[in-house]
Amino acid sequence: MTDFVRIDQSSRVPPYEQIRTAVAHAAASGELPVGHKLPTVRALAGELAVAVNTVARAYRELEQAGVVQTRGRSGTFVAAGGDRQREEALAAARRYAEVVSGLGIDVDEAVEIARAALRS
Repeated sequence: MTDFVRIDQSSRVPPYEQIRTAVAHAAASGELPVGHKLPTVRALAGELAVAVNTVARAYRELEQAGVVQTRGRSGTFVAAGGDRQREEALAAARRYAEVVSGLGIDVDEAVEIARAALRS
């Protein structure tokens, strides 16, 4: 049912964050189109073998970020807020660029630092 989410139990990343990241990535890439209805909290928790509160936290954080929208009893849907995410990412990247430039770090090293941070 949910090919876009996998939980790695051996990961140091908490399960709620793995869910949040997977849904956000799938929404940003178009794998989950705007308007797509996500599984209920209970259904996804059962499928992933995690606590209901784990999925609820991921959904809550996704909603706060504008990635999903909860419509009461109708369910949770992918929102059209992907542009907001990109704008926030661009703003964060600009701040990072200012900091590393101020530290005298060259572009290649700055990119490698960012890659390492994203992998961790």
